[in-house]
Amino acid sequence: MSDDEDIRVDANSIEAEAPRIIPALDDVNTPFWTGGSNGELLISHCDRCDRWVHPPAAECTVCGAPLVPRAVRGTGTLFAFTVNWHQYHADVPPPYVIAIVELDEQPDLRLPTNIVRCDFEKLQCGLPVRVVFERHDHVFVPLFEPLSTEDTEDSSR
Repeated sequence: MSDDEDIRVDANSIEAEAPRIIPALDDVNTPFWTGGSNGELLISHCDRCDRWVHPPAAECTVCGAPLVPRAVRGTGTLFAFTVNWHQYHADVPPPYVIAIVELDEQPDLRLPTNIVRCDFEKLQCGLPVRVVFERHDHVFVPLFEPLSTEDTEDSSR
């Protein structure tokens, strides 16, 4: 990504619809979980290998260099998904979409997430998506929505 490109993602945040298990924050994962406060999806990057690494880690698994959090564009494609129809938690009503999104920065850079603000019956692998953040106090959970909602709009989720 060139220096003149806008690396900030849409600071669009959404209201939490259900409780989440919030991770314990540490020196390595805090940038990932709190970057949404500035509208940024921060992913660990190895400057030596020029590789992105997720989940957050302290060192590159390829060369051992320290990783640093860097902002990504926050766009990608829906790599895989499933629609959950079973209510496993009383406060989390189905259906909801569990997904893996592949970020645009690197072919194997994938995040487990949820897809929101869409008609899940119209989802398909390869669909362009963008990040939105669900705020839980000081933690901003990265979720994704279709980049274009023309074919996947659903106002209920």
